[in-house]
Amino acid sequence: MIKEFTKQKIDLFNVCVIIPTYNNCKTLRRVIDGVLSYTKNIIVVNDGATDTTPEILKEYPQIQQIHLQKNKGKGNALRVGFAAAQKQGFKYAITIDSDGQHFPEDIPAFITSLETSENKNILLIGARNMSQESVPKKSSFGNKFSNFWFWVETGTKLQDTQSGYRLYPLEALANLNFYTSKFEFEIEVIVKAAWSDVIVKNIPIQVLYDETERVSHFRPFKDFTRISILNTWLVTVAFLYIKPRNLFRKVKKKGVKRFFFEDFLESQDSPQKKALSVALGVFIGISPLWGFHTALVLFFAVVLKLNKVISFAFSNVSLPPFIPFIIFMSLKVGSFVLGEPQPSFTNIGENFEMIKSLKTYIVGSFTLAIISAITLGILGYVFLTIFSKKNNAS
Repeated sequence: MIKEFTKQKIDLFNVCVIIPTYNNCKTLRRVIDGVLSYTKNIIVVNDGATDTTPEILKEYPQIQQIHLQKNKGKGNALRVGFAAAQKQGFKYAITIDSDGQHFPEDIPAFITSLETSENKNILLIGARNMSQESVPKKSSFGNKFSNFWFWVETGTKLQDTQSGYRLYPLEALANLNFYTSKFEFEIEVIVKAAWSDVIVKNIPIQVLYDETERVSHFRPFKDFTRISILNTWLVTVAFLYIKPRNLFRKVKKKGVKRFFFEDFLESQDSPQKKALSVALGVFIGISPLWGFHTALVLFFAVVLKLNKVISFAFSNVSLPPFIPFIIFMSLKVGSFVLGEPQPSFTNIGENFEMIKSLKTYIVGSFTLAIISAITLGILGYVFLTIFSKKNNAS
């Protein structure tokens, strides 16, 4: 009954199942047979297998097969499968590994979750129970590592970001550009999907790690290095572009006044946390670390668990119209601290020449940043505390 219901829903939502495979002859037949009990909409991508995979696939002429001459990596196999599915008009694709760790019996869980989701622009990742004894420790560690960086890059917390058992919205993926072709692709695709307003969430699935059958092609040093390089790039893009973009979109959508009251004053954070966020933003914004303000303020806001929106907003104290004044005040404070002649605001050109004395400017800039951060942090705390009391009283 469940299988018949699932078959109907698979056709209704126009779903296919993509099976990338490379030298998994021991388990491939079992995976295909399991998926066939739910749907014939199957695309197998043989990623240049050198075992008996081609012979096994000859037993299944009813399903689409793509045979790559050379092994180019799981990411490439998935991208080839996505392209084929999109060409055939499928709207969603479920990907399942061919090494036997995934259970085709969990396909109904993906279909049910898709059906019950109000927003159909969704990417589902099967969440494995990584605490069970059969799960290798290196897999558990790698998953926690990946989960952390996904949260840093997108702000979304997931239980499992490395599972290959997923449901992808193909139309959303068609609008994205991808550059990786190995295991790291499965990280790139979910991060970029999240950046494009696709909902990324976990659903619970079963998992089996049978070392007598399972063949893993993950190369710890090479693949972990690739993943680390990718995460470095994604974090940089997230801090310098994605997070500021999202903030400006929110301000534009709500308007400055509504944004100020809803996201700033009425945020669930305490007045103390908001004030510290203000102080962090002001300090970074005035500091002489030009070109790195956005990345630094978001990084420290995440590390210190402060309000990222507030910190970023106040770091923009260094917007272009204010830069001449900030430089002048930094020089003035630096000259005072070091006992040097005071600059004159009547000749800004001369003041810019004084920047050549980096010691004066840097000392003054950091001193001004500290004083301004403390002052505005305290004023912000007092204001926010009063506002919070009045809001609670009403």
